[in-house]
Amino acid sequence: MPPLAALTAIEAIRAHLAARLAAGREPSPIAAELQNILNLLANVDLRHADEKHLRPSGHPVIRQLQQTPPKNSDASTAAIFRAFLPQLDALPWRYSYTPRPDAPDIGERMAWAELIGPIAPFKSAKVCLGLTAMGPRLLYPRHSHPAVETYLVVSGIAAWTAENTTRRQQPGALILHPANIVHAMETGDEPLLAAYAWTGDVETLSTYENVSIHAP
Repeated sequence: MPPLAALTAIEAIRAHLAARLAAGREPSPIAAELQNILNLLANVDLRHADEKHLRPSGHPVIRQLQQTPPKNSDASTAAIFRAFLPQLDALPWRYSYTPRPDAPDIGERMAWAELIGPIAPFKSAKVCLGLTAMGPRLLYPRHSHPAVETYLVVSGIAAWTAENTTRRQQPGALILHPANIVHAMETGDEPLLAAYAWTGDVETLSTYENVSIHAP
């Protein structure tokens, strides 16, 4: 399939991060990482896509996002959501965690679509870029990874926990997870859509409870 959906999503995320950096209002650690992400994205070849990783897969959580208008969004993140909405079905959603007996249905309630990265439509061994979707009232269990991770909340309000500190994050929030920090997310009554970027060691998988997983 043509990579239009993936390219649309990539450009919407990139443009938003560039605008946030240019506004000069982010804390210095986040601003430095935004600059790093944008520098790395500038070197990704978006002219050629790996068709194997472009196949649209669909996922039950996408229906929930499409049926739930975003609340509490500022104008810029609402615009991102509108840009994504027609493209969600065409993205390569997947869920490949090792099954968890304490959350047997989690694979039906969350997924991610990696657009740039080692196993993505557009290849990079230095940066990952994609989307994470979670259904309502769902815990994304504690996990960690050696990559530095930046999240942009696009829609939905969720509790984000890192190093045992929990904060409710609204649409528009930028969340920085340093390398190897243990973190988790839990949604409330509405689904969550967040863009993510990884830098540093983007090829080593996340781990939780001594299980290797394929997720950002």
